[in-house]
Amino acid sequence: MSQTNISHGKAGFKWCDGCGNILLGRHCSRCGSEGRMFEVNAPGDIRPAMEDGQKLVKGLFESNFGSFEPFEGRMVFFNKITGDDRSDEIVIHGQVVGALRYDIQRNLYDLDLRQAGSIFLKDHAKRNVLHFKGMSGHLKGKTGSSENIVGVVGEFDQGDPLILIKGSKVGPGTALVPFNEMDVAERAFKIKGLESSDPLPTSPMSDRNVFVECNRDHLKGLESTGVSDIRSFTKGKSMPITVSFSGGKDSLAAFGLARKAVKDPILLFIDTGLEFPDTLEYVRMFSRDNGLDLRVADAGDAFWENVESFGPPAKDFRWCCKVCKLGPITELIARDFPKGVITIEGNRMLESYSRSTIGFVSKNPFVPNQTNLNPIRTWKSAEVWGYIWMSKLKYNPLYERDFERIGCYLCASCLSSEWRNVEFIHPDLYNDWEGHLRDVADRNGLSKEYHEVGLWRWRSLPPKMLKIAEGLSLKSKKDGSKDIIIKMVKGASKCTSGGFSAESVVFVPSGRDFSYVADSLRTIGDVRYSEDFDIVYLKTKNGTSKVFGGGQISVVAGSESDARTLMERSIKAYIRAEMCSECGICAKGCNRRAITIKGGLRVDPSRCNGCGRCERSCMVIHYCDKMVKNL
Repeated sequence: MSQTNISHGKAGFKWCDGCGNILLGRHCSRCGSEGRMFEVNAPGDIRPAMEDGQKLVKGLFESNFGSFEPFEGRMVFFNKITGDDRSDEIVIHGQVVGALRYDIQRNLYDLDLRQAGSIFLKDHAKRNVLHFKGMSGHLKGKTGSSENIVGVVGEFDQGDPLILIKGSKVGPGTALVPFNEMDVAERAFKIKGLESSDPLPTSPMSDRNVFVECNRDHLKGLESTGVSDIRSFTKGKSMPITVSFSGGKDSLAAFGLARKAVKDPILLFIDTGLEFPDTLEYVRMFSRDNGLDLRVADAGDAFWENVESFGPPAKDFRWCCKVCKLGPITELIARDFPKGVITIEGNRMLESYSRSTIGFVSKNPFVPNQTNLNPIRTWKSAEVWGYIWMSKLKYNPLYERDFERIGCYLCASCLSSEWRNVEFIHPDLYNDWEGHLRDVADRNGLSKEYHEVGLWRWRSLPPKMLKIAEGLSLKSKKDGSKDIIIKMVKGASKCTSGGFSAESVVFVPSGRDFSYVADSLRTIGDVRYSEDFDIVYLKTKNGTSKVFGGGQISVVAGSESDARTLMERSIKAYIRAEMCSECGICAKGCNRRAITIKGGLRVDPSRCNGCGRCERSCMVIHYCDKMVKNL
């Protein structure tokens, strides 16, 4: 298993040089080796490159350096890192040899060569090689001029990766000018690193079968634990056992455990109306070939019936999940399992921050008669794939087309690079949605970048997209307004069932993940959060509040005063989460150390007692009434 070094954001893994594969357990099941340690960036949810992913890597190395020879026939792994869109470290030979990054504006992948990659390639590269001399001392980050250049191999453009060679040392670099300007440039190249060119350990040819054999003992151990956990929980319970089957890899692994733990689990599939045709065919085929009972929650045309009213969904406005997922599955469970149901799911901690503390048993507050089991919550992507291959489970063919995750084909939360994949695989679906986005842009006077660069994916642009928008001389994707807008849908009024209720909608110019809102609300009361549907359920001694990812807030309380107070606190908590300046005053002033600042406000519910000290010290809340006139 990997070890994470929090101090410098690295995760450690083992590599078997004898078998040419990553080791997920303590030793290699194939040869007995304990392996060699190597590091990737944390959290280290490493995954094997699938067919098109391997072709992508090979193409990047060949186009930049004219060779892929030292990596041919070896296992390739990806490790996700931060970036504007898709960004993955590339692991071959148990080394990070480079990183690929998708440039949204250019619609191209760039290769970021790393130190190990330059060492492996130095004797094979046919282009993008630069020999230099005359520089001394610590060279990392320094630039060289034409006077330092001894020779240049091949043709390259400004910004292309280079292999830099100085005597017996080699390292990665970047061209600051095109190859034909190197002989006159004062700043010709930049040095990213330079170390001894001593050979690194190389691996033999390897494949998926070897990967499974190297990790069989570890994978069997994971299976045994998962099956045992499911059996222990379900023993003696009369409720039906189901598997939430999305057509993705994680739910497939969860099914693999379920079928060994219980007899004939029922498959639950949500047809959002936006599924890939490949996924629909795969789910039907899988259930048929395995003789399984498949129950489908069908959203029909719900998305298209609502998109004109709500507008395109966005990362910070995922109304579609509530309409196309929550509604249909809630209806199916209420209809087919009125006395309750146990559902085995493929939730994993490494998928997102909000799932990082998920337990084996969880409940969705919006589906009260469903109990969820999460047997693969601690698994890494590589373990999921190893288990699927070991168990010979047939998986969705879209994964071979270089999709990391598979969901709705037009999902705003998917990567722009994956949306481009849709263009090649299903041009009809791609063109239909692009046409809709063009119509939205035309009707609202928006620039072509609204759909071409993917600005539609955010209601309020986050910093990384604001930089792109500014570079394109765009104030924002809409009208440049930075105002917080609150629309009171219904003031505090009597409910027919007793008490008082109120509803409002909040629009905040921020692009933070909705899990930050859930954390902010924890300082008010008990919170239940559904990441899948972006809904937070808040319970206090005076009432309850439902807060949705699109900014909708609905409260119910015993008195009119309590309803108004809870609405105000819910709105302020929402704004506080989205507008947090990360000043850290609240964290420093918390006696119980319940607050941390990690890209925004994070709250540990086991420590927080709702004293309100952090709210009183928050600058956002302090100035909230001035920012929002109608609060």
